[in-house]
Amino acid sequence: QVQLVESGGGLVQPGGSLRLSCQASGTIYSVYAMGWYRQAPGKQRELVAAFTSTGSRNYHNDAKGRFTISRANGENTVYLEMNRLKYEDTAVYYCTAEVELTDGTFYDQFWGQGTQVTISS
Repeated sequence: QVQLVESGGGLVQPGGSLRLSCQASGTIYSVYAMGWYRQAPGKQRELVAAFTSTGSRNYHNDAKGRFTISRANGENTVYLEMNRLKYEDTAVYYCTAEVELTDGTFYDQFWGQGTQVTISS
């Protein structure tokens, strides 16, 4: 089994910062890719930032220059540093991972439960 445990969401004023964390745990053989998506009310889920299986980083255009994704490989953990937050960043942020378990089970996109990020004055 695998779990993605997210933390770090909350309420922050415009222009503020938040740091999200996501740790994958369980009977993991390997995590090939990890990242963050978000879903605002009434909108489709969209990529925010992610590490691909080759190690490169992908960002939503609006996140470039404001958000930074990083990881601690030995801990199967990924972080999302979000700066200069805007009202439009309000959403539920979901961690996702491409992960293979020790029993051979493979998930191309396993999802966490999500953490709420609210930007409000």
